Amino acid sequence: MARLTYKAAGVDIERKERLVPIFRRLSRATLSKQVLGAIGGFGAMIDLDGAARLARPVLVAGADGVGTKLKIAFATGRHDSVGIDCVAMCVNDIVCHGARPLFFLDYIGCGRLDEATAIAIVRGLARGCKLAGASLVGGETAQMPGLYQPGEYDLAGFAVGIVPRDRIPQPATMRVGDVLVGLASSGLHSNGFSLARKVLLERGRLRLGAHLAELGCTLGDELLRPTIIYVKLALELFERFAIKGLANITGGGIPENLPRVLPKGLRATIARGSWPVPPIFDLIQRRGKIDRAEMDRAFNNGIGMVAVAAPDQADAIVSFLKRRRQPAYIIGSLERGARGVTYR
Repeated sequence: MARLTYKAAGVDIERKERLVPIFRRLSRATLSKQVLGAIGGFGAMIDLDGAARLARPVLVAGADGVGTKLKIAFATGRHDSVGIDCVAMCVNDIVCHGARPLFFLDYIGCGRLDEATAIAIVRGLARGCKLAGASLVGGETAQMPGLYQPGEYDLAGFAVGIVPRDRIPQPATMRVGDVLVGLASSGLHSNGFSLARKVLLERGRLRLGAHLAELGCTLGDELLRPTIIYVKLALELFERFAIKGLANITGGGIPENLPRVLPKGLRATIARGSWPVPPIFDLIQRRGKIDRAEMDRAFNNGIGMVAVAAPDQADAIVSFLKRRRQPAYIIGSLERGARGVTYR
């Protein structure tokens, strides 16, 4: 009987080791002066000496993944944008607390490690970290034969940021009449893909390579459109305006995410039609015959972030964002009532 090796069992250590210098090079452009060492050690070391100059610094951490949007990457063979999604899903959460991202780590789990795919993923991660102002300090690439289907993988990320304690948004400052400013999304972002795939690909039998006039691109292009990384804009908003709360609109849509930043006794009222809804959502709703309430709960419907501010600042916030080429709209206000969301 032939002698077995780890490689024969499906784990190619040499292949992984060949990728480390490439990953190190891709991450180099994201590294801040606070990063000690480089990718390849047992842990990432961050010098927090600068944090001592902040008033009562607070670390804010978040973890998330790309979800079944990865199925679109598998089907198209395009893996260069899901890394951006992974970063976005993490840093867009922690910036809601006013935190500036410091560093990011990734986790890639696969059956058989494909070098070209891994490089494309990490290139996207580095691009996302650059957009967020975070350092890509490392992660884990795990080969687990038999756990994943051939050509498939999972991708998750972990972000840590920092904010002075007195700059953390406080729900207690919100009042009746405060205005909701919605920042436009680029499309589906990285949520609702289980339903989107069921409607468009399984039942609708649409092809990812098909050019759809209503979308102005192929279906694959639309579905792989990266999640917007709002970090730098959000930090500017916190610096320039008295932002009372910021909600990242991900899984669960506005109804589940906006109440997370509201205090007891205040309810958000959303004005339907107050922002343009990207055509991908109408396509999904029509093809799937989906109730409006279900669309609200499954998708962002064109709004990627919601900021809460006083009425006298709302127009200035919208104008500021539009000057930064980020479409934004006044989409509602706060009223007295049980914490939650009402559409009108």
